Amino acid sequence: MSVAWLSTEDGDRESKKAKKEASPVLGFSDEDKIGTIQPHDDALVVTLRIGGYDVKRVLINQGSVVEVMYPDLYKELNLKSKDLTQYDSPLQSTTLALPSNGSTKETKCEDLEKVAVGNDPERFFQVSSEIPPQEKEELIGFLRENVDIFAWNAYEAPRVDLSFICHHLNVNPSITPKKQPPRRPSKEHVDAIRDEMMKLKKAEATKEVFYPEWLANTVVVKKKSRKWRVCVDFTDLNKAYPKDPFPMPQID
Repeated sequence: MSVAWLSTEDGDRESKKAKKEASPVLGFSDEDKIGTIQPHDDALVVTLRIGGYDVKRVLINQGSVVEVMYPDLYKELNLKSKDLTQYDSPLQSTTLALPSNGSTKETKCEDLEKVAVGNDPERFFQVSSEIPPQEKEELIGFLRENVDIFAWNAYEAPRVDLSFICHHLNVNPSITPKKQPPRRPSKEHVDAIRDEMMKLKKAEATKEVFYPEWLANTVVVKKKSRKWRVCVDFTDLNKAYPKDPFPMPQID
C-alpha cells in the first residue's frame, strides 16, 4: 500500500506562522483500496519511505471511542478532581482486537449481583443479572449443591499429590549450602510470621524440617491493605540456581 504525503505549504507566499501550523496529512487513494475487503476495519499496516529507506509493517493506531484510565495512573499523572468532566452515558460494550487473524471480539459489561453462601458475608457468588429467571435459579441451585468444591482462600486449597507431580530445585552441587545468620524480627513481625506459618502448615503447603542445608530468613513487608506479607530472602539460593539459557525478553 502506497502512502501520499500532502502539505499545505506554498512557498514563500505563506507566513512563518502558517508553516508552523501546517502538518502533513496521511491520505489514501481509490487505488490503495484494491485487494482489500470493504468495509475495511482491520488493523492498518503500511510501508513508509523515510529518509530514502522503506520502513515496513508500520502499524497505525486508529484510536478508540473510550479509553479507560485506572485510578493509580490518574494519581501518578498528578491530575486533580477539577480536571474531570462529568460523563453520564453508559459504557455498553468493548471491542477487543485479536492480532492473530485480525478479527474482533465484543464483550459486554454486564451487571453482576451477589448471591450469598451461608451466613458468611465474605463467601458469595456473582451471577449476571441478565440471565433469565429460570436459568438463574437453576445456576444458583447448582452452585450451592457443589459449594464444597470451592476454595475461598489459598489455605483451603488441597496440596498436589506427590504421585502427580513433584518439583525439585536444580541447585548447582558445586556450591556449598549457605545458612544465613538469624535476624531478630520485631514483636509485630513475629506474630505475622507465626500466623502465616500456621496457615501454611494447616494447608500442608509446608512442613517443619530439622538441620536444613539451606537456611533463609523471612522478610515481612506491609501491603496496601495495611496487612503484613511474609516473604523469604532467597538471595543466596538464587545465586546457586543455574540461569535460564533462554530468558524471557520481557517479564510481562
